[in-house]
Amino acid sequence: MPEITPRSIPASAVQHLLDNGYASALARIFAARGITDSSQLDTSLAGLLPFDSLKNAREMARLLADAIAARKKILVIADYDADGATACAVAVRGLRSFGAQIDFIVPNRFEYGYGLTPEIVHLAAKRRPDILLTVDNGIASVEGVAEANRLGMQVFVTDHHLPGDTLPDAACIVNPNQPGCAFPGKHLAGVGVMFYVLLALRAELRARGVFSSNAKTQPPSIPPYQGGSLAPSPDKGRAGEGLAEPRLTELLDLVALGTIADVVKLDQNNRILVQQGLQRIRAGRACAGINALLQVARKNPEKVSSQDLGFTVGPRLNAAGRLDDMSLGIACLLTDNTAEAMRIAAQLDALNRERRSIEADMQDNALAALEQIDPSDNFSLALFDETWHQGVIGILASRLKDKFHRPVIAFARSSDGELKGSGRSIAGLHLRDALDLVSKRHPALIKKFGGHAAAAGLSIAESDFADFAAAFEQISSELLDANDLAQRIETDGALEPAGMSLDVARLLDEQVWGQGFPAPQFNDDFAVQNQRVVGEKHLKLRLNTQGKLIEAILFGHNEPLPGQIHAVYSLSVNEYNGTQSLQLIIRHWREKEERGLRSED
Repeated sequence: MPEITPRSIPASAVQHLLDNGYASALARIFAARGITDSSQLDTSLAGLLPFDSLKNAREMARLLADAIAARKKILVIADYDADGATACAVAVRGLRSFGAQIDFIVPNRFEYGYGLTPEIVHLAAKRRPDILLTVDNGIASVEGVAEANRLGMQVFVTDHHLPGDTLPDAACIVNPNQPGCAFPGKHLAGVGVMFYVLLALRAELRARGVFSSNAKTQPPSIPPYQGGSLAPSPDKGRAGEGLAEPRLTELLDLVALGTIADVVKLDQNNRILVQQGLQRIRAGRACAGINALLQVARKNPEKVSSQDLGFTVGPRLNAAGRLDDMSLGIACLLTDNTAEAMRIAAQLDALNRERRSIEADMQDNALAALEQIDPSDNFSLALFDETWHQGVIGILASRLKDKFHRPVIAFARSSDGELKGSGRSIAGLHLRDALDLVSKRHPALIKKFGGHAAAAGLSIAESDFADFAAAFEQISSELLDANDLAQRIETDGALEPAGMSLDVARLLDEQVWGQGFPAPQFNDDFAVQNQRVVGEKHLKLRLNTQGKLIEAILFGHNEPLPGQIHAVYSLSVNEYNGTQSLQLIIRHWREKEERGLRSED
């Protein structure tokens, strides 16, 4: 059973935040997340890290400025997840506003796999571009970059993934995690890296005197999506002279979405990017695609939160890359036509419903297979089923990782006797480094791999699955111990009854929460005063704590609770018939007398 562990709350940090005007609940929550000075909570654009220390940002800006002036054709090579889609939209929108001739291509994950492969280079060559610009990929594309160079195309790489032992021979690489990069914001998402390149490019074009205060030139319109392909870019691009200076803040809604959806660590720099993007969305200044995705998800843009981006908008955008073609998702983010955006968003919503159904079936299948083994005997789980869908194995791995608190890699059949694997890991095991160790000890076992500490992808031969599972388990057993595998639920402790208020819930909703800066949850004892099933599978509750009655809901559970419970919960704003009220969302619970915790997500 998981152990409830209250976070440490330094008293001095709490006092400092109280002295600077923060409410008691927020002061405790921020102090528990390592905030020791109120300046760390500054989310104004003035606090954004400058691009100067981002290795090669100025060089790429110079090369892009030259390319725009020479009217060279740039083709963006995108990735098929939400970070890649938003990074592509930022690149296309941003560079067109600077006068570039630009279009994009995104690999279909089922035909070409990930990144700038030689096959994608040949596909791109049919467009006759002068420059290939990768977004959210490319740092591991040694062979693809070599093939592009052979065919006479320059390659500019923008990426944030961890590099391998060899860097590609690209004309320029911008990646905060490449060797020799002193940029402090190592956790930028791919979309954040591309945004920083645009900041550097704007500075370069300013220095060249390109912008005119009297100019009213508008960028070319985005070609409409045409059932699987895009209309070609305009034949005539602008040379980048006499332009009105673009407002790059107009791209921050996309930056916020990609940053949250990619589950990168929300350090202060990323929190600034996300908060600024959220402010644009709440003010009604988001792009048509994000507004449409919020609308099909029945979310009010004026009250959108970081959790809404992560759990409602991101999955709908990701559904295109998981089940169909991410060109559809990118087209949604590029169009300025409201009706077109709504039409595409409806398709993405339908794909997401299909994805959820496939995922549920795969999870049932995986859990049935695990009934034959005891996961507690393993330090890791590697699973394969010939019926599993390539596009959903990452979500399956994440669900199983959460359930069993072990690193999990789920495999699906690819082509030519290969399996594609997607892994998710726990805090004690750096997944990419673990795969690197497997590869070094068994050089022929992994065909290719890449990723981060918490998530990674790989390819193996189907005939090698058993050998890989054994090798991965061996490495995991060396890197993890029993303490790493113990499930813990971190909370912000008990919340005084005065803190259980609609005002506090609203305050929390306004903040940026995510990876490395988790949304607050609390734990306390409650008496269950009333309970009833709603929607056939959820439990609506009325709880009593210290004489205060509170409404609550327990999702995915329809069996009666005992009269006294200890619960982990979060505050939420419940809206019904235009009226707002406080509601607790029960995350985990146990009978008050029992020592074990029961988890209900």
